Amino acid sequence: MATRRAMLIAGRWVETGTTSPIRNPYNGEVLAEVCLAGESEADEAIRAAVAAFAVSRKLPAHVRSAALQKIADGVTARKEDFARCLSSESGKPITDARREIGRAIITFTVAAEEAKRIPGEIVPLDITPGTDNHFGLYRRMPIGPMLGITPFNFPLNLVAHKVAPALAVGNPIVLKPAPQTPLTSLMLGEVILQVGLPAGMVSILPCTNAVAERMVTDERFKLVSFTGSAAVGWMLKSKAGKKRVVLELGGNAGVIVEPDADLDHAADRCAVGGYVYSGQTCISVQRIYAHESVYQAFLGKLLQRVAALKAGDPAEDTTVIGPLIDEGAAKRVEAWIQEAVKGGAKVRVGGKRQGSVVEATVLTDVTPQMKVSCQEVFGPVVTVSPYVKFEDALAGINDSPYGLQAGVFTRDIKKVFQSFRDLDVGTVLINEIPTFRADHMPYGGVKDSGLGREGLRYAIEEMTEIKLLVLNLS
Repeated sequence: MATRRAMLIAGRWVETGTTSPIRNPYNGEVLAEVCLAGESEADEAIRAAVAAFAVSRKLPAHVRSAALQKIADGVTARKEDFARCLSSESGKPITDARREIGRAIITFTVAAEEAKRIPGEIVPLDITPGTDNHFGLYRRMPIGPMLGITPFNFPLNLVAHKVAPALAVGNPIVLKPAPQTPLTSLMLGEVILQVGLPAGMVSILPCTNAVAERMVTDERFKLVSFTGSAAVGWMLKSKAGKKRVVLELGGNAGVIVEPDADLDHAADRCAVGGYVYSGQTCISVQRIYAHESVYQAFLGKLLQRVAALKAGDPAEDTTVIGPLIDEGAAKRVEAWIQEAVKGGAKVRVGGKRQGSVVEATVLTDVTPQMKVSCQEVFGPVVTVSPYVKFEDALAGINDSPYGLQAGVFTRDIKKVFQSFRDLDVGTVLINEIPTFRADHMPYGGVKDSGLGREGLRYAIEEMTEIKLLVLNLS
């Protein structure tokens, strides 16, 4: 019989009569029955966060830093348990799950350092007559209780990207994890309970979307930080009222391969970027534009690498392509592939589905209007197209409602800076795939890809307000 998992509210575990089964996406096994929060539990968590803020806003930096380091150490002590839990509930191959645990540990560790160096600044005020003896300084102050909403594809590290900077500045946080993958965040709650933070600093509430929407509208929250689909993100922003909103949304990541690129390196990286976690990441390589002079050579190298990717049980160390989050998602990806083929696209490798597993797929002869080109596939599908002029490739990447990250493989420094100037994305990566993310870098996008930035230092800026002190020393 599946275990029953309670939610975390204000330092204690709370059970409710309403539960939801959490299933392994690969074999359908029920892993646990998770209690769902209703409106009363949500209100309790918010009230606890408000009460906690009266204490947390006064916590010295060394206390916040020490708590974050204890969280990092607690996760480190249970690394394999976290990885197995994460892999089971998300279907992420175990090697990728272990990598995510390592990244989350780094996220908390860097947050522990950033908690000690939240900046302020001296503001010169004596630049106009009558202000000769005025002196100003500002500090960044915690904004207050916040709501974090996270997706299924990174059940620990994207949770860490909400929780760690919030604790670094002293903001209590109520976390709503993805309905498919709450177990890993609840395991994190077990670690957080051991570090001695004020009750109410962190609550973890699995709940329905309706309850989450009500929390988004609650004026007691001063910030909503959401990672997920563009449609849901912008809808929540429209309901958030006056509170600050940070959105990390979808992508349709493109790569350009120039004639002077190292084709083996480019193929190696694209074979990683297109298929890690079966393409279920918003910076997965989806569209590749290869110059016509190297198109066939690059395509051959890519196909060779993609064909070697092993699909199957995510619990096995050798598996690269595991299941999508559920069979419905796999059927959608399969339908998009078939629709593209009917429109003239060619399947060069893969293209088939078995249950919730879709083979690693490469398509050519696609058009910009096909869903596999203009929408976010969120599956193991990559398109490869030739181009003649570099400007055409730049325009191809920009021809998207999304603008998160893009990669350019070239040795031409002029084209490096042309890409940096002209690509409408949050990050341009040179000789690297757009799937790359270091957890302390400013991460975020433009257009439908979101609003604001994550990455510890930059998330801290979103989660704080500048408060100015003016002294009249005359």
